Amino acid sequence: MQTEHERGAAPAPPPRGRRGRRTVLVASALVVVAAVAVVGALGLGGDGAEDGSSAPPRSGSTVPVTRATLTERTTVDGQLGYGTEIPLPVKSTGTVTWLPAEGRTVERGGTLLRVDDRPVVLLYGTLPMYRDLGPTAGTRQDAGTEGDAQDKGDQGRTDDTSGAPAPSGSPTPGGAGAGAGETGGTLRGMDVLQFESNLAALGYTGFTVDEKFTDLTARAVKRWQASLGLPQTGTVGVGDVVYSAGKVRIGHAGVRLGSAVTEDVLTYTGTSRKVVVNASAAEDSWAVRGAAVTVGLPDGKSVKGEVASVGKKATAPEEGGGDGGSGAPTVPVTITIKDQKAVGRLESAPVTVEYVGRERADVLTVPVAALVALAEGGHGLETADGRFVAVKTGLFADGRVEVSGSAVREGMKVRIPE
Repeated sequence: MQTEHERGAAPAPPPRGRRGRRTVLVASALVVVAAVAVVGALGLGGDGAEDGSSAPPRSGSTVPVTRATLTERTTVDGQLGYGTEIPLPVKSTGTVTWLPAEGRTVERGGTLLRVDDRPVVLLYGTLPMYRDLGPTAGTRQDAGTEGDAQDKGDQGRTDDTSGAPAPSGSPTPGGAGAGAGETGGTLRGMDVLQFESNLAALGYTGFTVDEKFTDLTARAVKRWQASLGLPQTGTVGVGDVVYSAGKVRIGHAGVRLGSAVTEDVLTYTGTSRKVVVNASAAEDSWAVRGAAVTVGLPDGKSVKGEVASVGKKATAPEEGGGDGGSGAPTVPVTITIKDQKAVGRLESAPVTVEYVGRERADVLTVPVAALVALAEGGHGLETADGRFVAVKTGLFADGRVEVSGSAVREGMKVRIPE
């Protein structure tokens, strides 16, 4: 009897279970290989430390990890000008008979305006004029102590141009002694010292710059009054002078010629251009007095500035403004510019102000473009040989980013992906 094999029958197939198991094993191996490749490319698995395994290097430039100081800079809008105009504290009463042109600069001894055809003169100081100044009835001088009257420009002109009162009792060069023979009726006070300092700075000397208004002072005042075309009374009226910290720039007039003097008869500003920034009240930590900033001018040039003052009252945006009044409250920040020549002839213009926000010194940095996103979250870097290491990012500034991590070191080459 012939067997099936001898009759030419096909051999029996292998058991079904064994063949299916082999197919599954091959497919599983392919899936594992593919998964490992994906893990390597995405930097998955482990803590990001270099483990010696690497994928074939890919195209793209490499850069070193460097140690540097990162500085975050922020730019805000500002307005160049002379600052807020404020009213001149004119105490004269009468009719305005002359007004200066807007934008004119007035220095010590200059005329601010004329009231009843009398000049109101600018002097330097911080104490306002609050009373008439002159010798009292009880003042007397010993004969011959003053000598001949000295005209304006005589020797003895003080070198003090700041308007700061001189120490009490310090004699003016070329002047007489400390008011020889005054009686107890002499007018005294810091306002006298301030006025006499200005009088001496204008070249009218022959008296002692101190807190006493003597007959010697009165004689110098008469010479000054003669130069102004005023009656030579030797007494200075409360409305004859106005004090400011320095020279001023005339603003707008609040009255017309022929009108009576009012509180807003004339406004003024300082003569130095400055920048005012309406800074967000919630983000004004940079605005600290003395902080350095950079002012960007319309012509593309930059000048150095310094925060001079910060407003203490926040102001809500005006309704109906460009932002619909929905913006955050702001505080005014005034920035001074030391190099006024660098500003050129600009008197008013929109500018930008750049300030330093945060700063990180001596940290490891890479270009921002070197960062890669990891599938498990966070960021990483690709090394030159194809490995991926996880990093923690810090400050972003100037196209670079602060990085840290156990596998990151200075000088290490990382790839910038294409």
